[in-house]
Amino acid sequence: MVALEEAIAAGRVPDTEVAVVISDHADAPGLVPASARGIETLAIERRGRSRAEHDRETIAALHERRVELVCLAGYMRLLSAEFIEAFRHRILNIHPSLLPAFPGLDAQRQAIEHGVKWTGCTVHFVDETLDGGPIVAQAAVPILDDDTAESLSKRILTEEHKLYAAALALVTSGGYEIKGRRVVSRPPHG
Repeated sequence: MVALEEAIAAGRVPDTEVAVVISDHADAPGLVPASARGIETLAIERRGRSRAEHDRETIAALHERRVELVCLAGYMRLLSAEFIEAFRHRILNIHPSLLPAFPGLDAQRQAIEHGVKWTGCTVHFVDETLDGGPIVAQAAVPILDDDTAESLSKRILTEEHKLYAAALALVTSGGYEIKGRRVVSRPPHG
């Protein structure tokens, strides 16, 4: 979240602003730096509600603020079909693997245990599948012989910060189209 806001503030994602930062945990680490940067923050806690009930409240908050694009960062819960439909092809997520390999939790550990030589990160549109929506951008990261899940995670995170901002810039520019499961670049309108 901080990396995206910094990229927007630096002009690397033109004509874009962060309208609100929402978390389902009042003590989420991203809320404090967002607030310190003058960005509105909301904690919409689950409080034992169903996913659909929680998502409805979040959708209402986003619509109230006229949010056009939702960027997930560290959001570790599946979104309801209602949420996805409310923002179809307008929800981005970042995942620490080269999808479709190693979806879900502990992707770095999965990659090391599987013995692959490369992993990385993926920015994708969110759909009803787990980490399975159309892929916007990817960056590869080598797995070193002495890597642990922690050391690999740190190197992937460095790439995630760059990749997410670049993917966001592409999406907000409109310089893409979705063809089936593929996201392809197209020349800017003109």
